[in-house]
Amino acid sequence: MGLFQTWLRLRLPGLHACGLRTVHEAAVPTPPHWLLERLGLFEELWAAQVKRSASKAQEEQRTIKVSLPGGQKVDAVAWNTTPYQLAGQISSALADTAVVAEVNGEPYDLDRPLETDSSIRFLTFDSPEGKAVFWHSSAHVLGAAAEQLLGAVLCRGPSTECGFYHDFFLGKERTVQGSELPVLERICRELAAAAQPFRRLEASRGQLRQLFKDNPFKLRLIEEKVTGPTATVYGCGTSVDLCRGPHLRHTGQIGGLKLLTNSSSLWRSSGAPETLQRVSGISFPSAEGLWAWAAWREEAELRDHRRIGKEQELFFFHELSPGSCFFLPRGTRVYHALMAFIRAEYTRRGFSEVKTPMLFSTKLWEQSGHWEHYREDMFALQPPGPDRPASSPSDHPTLALKPMNCPAHCLMFAHRPRSWRELPLRLADFGALHRAEASGGLGGLTRLRCFQQDDAHIFCAPDQLEAEIRGCLDFLRSVYSVLGFSFRLALSTRPPGFLGESRLWDQAEHVLQQALKAFGEPWDLRPGDGAFYGPKAGALERPVLIHRAVLGSVERMLAVLAESCGGKWPLWLSPFQVVVIPVGPEQERYAREVQQSLQAAGLVGDLDADSGLSLSRRVRRAQLAHYNFQFVVGQKEQSRRTVNIRTRDNRRLGERSLTEAVGRLLELQNTRVPNAEEML
Repeated sequence: MGLFQTWLRLRLPGLHACGLRTVHEAAVPTPPHWLLERLGLFEELWAAQVKRSASKAQEEQRTIKVSLPGGQKVDAVAWNTTPYQLAGQISSALADTAVVAEVNGEPYDLDRPLETDSSIRFLTFDSPEGKAVFWHSSAHVLGAAAEQLLGAVLCRGPSTECGFYHDFFLGKERTVQGSELPVLERICRELAAAAQPFRRLEASRGQLRQLFKDNPFKLRLIEEKVTGPTATVYGCGTSVDLCRGPHLRHTGQIGGLKLLTNSSSLWRSSGAPETLQRVSGISFPSAEGLWAWAAWREEAELRDHRRIGKEQELFFFHELSPGSCFFLPRGTRVYHALMAFIRAEYTRRGFSEVKTPMLFSTKLWEQSGHWEHYREDMFALQPPGPDRPASSPSDHPTLALKPMNCPAHCLMFAHRPRSWRELPLRLADFGALHRAEASGGLGGLTRLRCFQQDDAHIFCAPDQLEAEIRGCLDFLRSVYSVLGFSFRLALSTRPPGFLGESRLWDQAEHVLQQALKAFGEPWDLRPGDGAFYGPKAGALERPVLIHRAVLGSVERMLAVLAESCGGKWPLWLSPFQVVVIPVGPEQERYAREVQQSLQAAGLVGDLDADSGLSLSRRVRRAQLAHYNFQFVVGQKEQSRRTVNIRTRDNRRLGERSLTEAVGRLLELQNTRVPNAEEML
């Protein structure tokens, strides 16, 4: 009876008054039996853990030393003092704004007692790590709301770079309706306002199976991911979820929350794939933060690359090729301009461009380690009948599309004996890559299933490594300077389950640190965030491999550039460089000559000879289309073989000879200046 009363207190008074009574009552008229059973078992286990912790604190009464930010050292009591208490000793403001602690380099719940001597720092929402914890906790709130409203079976609820989402299962046919999002959001806000604590429980594998006996997805994760004798579970209100944590102290720290989208996704653990429902959202410590984000988002929507791509006819997507982009002529022009920029840098910096196959035997991916770590994100297939290996089971794929170029470049390096005199060998590849992204994760050009990277691998001697790293950093700075980007660097060190010897990782990380220090730009250390396939075991005489990309995905960079310039492309990238506008029909022939001169020089030259519109209307149309320049030609310009130049911001630059204007534009394009309109 006590649990049922707890449930009633957690249900949301006030929903009936907002006109949503039918939806809410139909969804959860009474607590689901599995939820009450799970919550009851959690409470029993929690009470036992609290008792054990109190006993341990009593038996092991000892003082520990804690190093605080700024170098101050204080005494604390093992199994008793929490990071939150220490934050309060520093200042009440810090205790209020801290999201999570970092204890001896590891993320740590603020209310979890310290166990040994510790070095501690406090992370707020302003830090990337703080945002990740904040949004992860918000995903748990969303999961709890989905259980209450929809009877959802929870699958996963991570943070993302810009918010959070939760994937859950509603049955084979059931989906989340758009009309249900406002109700789900209201429940989330009520749960946040209830200030329910996040409670961390350590449970054995047997206890985990009991807790999640009604959730086949969690049972699968327990079998596949829980390798030790115990794992952590977090309880919050009626919600209990398998999770490493850490989390917020309580849901009341979430001051503003909004749900954004609903879509489908795919569960790809072992066994048959299942279609899941995904709901995404954003949250902040205060309502003011959410309001500011909403204003920013409204502005960002006007600069959304998908909107710009459609309006400027750069690219489009089609349901018959999900996750892939169709680049139209103007978009292809931007794409090729980016690649030409990088190719020019390759020539200047001693890179050799190569082409490698897209389809490889899975034996290569097994050898490289990608098959073990990355298989779920690869497109794998069987060859047709006669080409299928006799030893291969019919359900075991033997071929896979490459999701990255690293193994292919290693095959290219190893295809014949190499001399040390050939090093450094810098191989670059724009080959198409394929990754099996879930449909719910696809988003314009920023996340695709087929894309290209400015991918390169540098094979060098150990004593060349630091110089090559410095060269990569200089490459990055040069390109980002032209693109008008600032950047911040991070050194990601070896992750759990890394391949190779610790000694080689130590050497590589030391060299990277030295190069970053010499580079002179700010950088952050991200322990454990590196790729698993870092330094490999091997003899010291083997060359070192550096994997680098400057643009990363060309498609994603194009999206970033479109949004950063709002469709007003710099001349060297612009698909709208010049439009030639004749004053009247008598000048159309000369206008076509001007257009041909531009095109012959490798510039984009369009013609607007629409006699149905006045000259001023055509000039205005060109400016709204963001043409960098308009070349207006009348009787005087025709007789003198000149052009009258205006910019997209309606600056009148006056009359120039055609030859001079074309030559100057070509010079500005080739030097990739960001403000050609001011420099012409």
